[in-house]
Amino acid sequence: MAVDVVAPMPGTIAEILVEVGDEVKADEEIIILEAMKMENPIVAPSDGVVKEIKVEEEDKVDTNQVLVVLE
Repeated sequence: MAVDVVAPMPGTIAEILVEVGDEVKADEEIIILEAMKMENPIVAPSDGVVKEIKVEEEDKVDTNQVLVVLE
């Protein structure tokens, strides 16, 4: 079952810490989102494998925009 990891707030993708095919554990940092001049870690909500990365570094994103799909 696929799990969408979404942006909790609008901001800019500062760093992507995973690649497609990587196995991640729950609460592992997968993306750094810069918002309001702060770097906010976005973590995996559950264990899984990175199926798709829907953003690139320096992309501007909106609240609830899908960043990564885990399977």
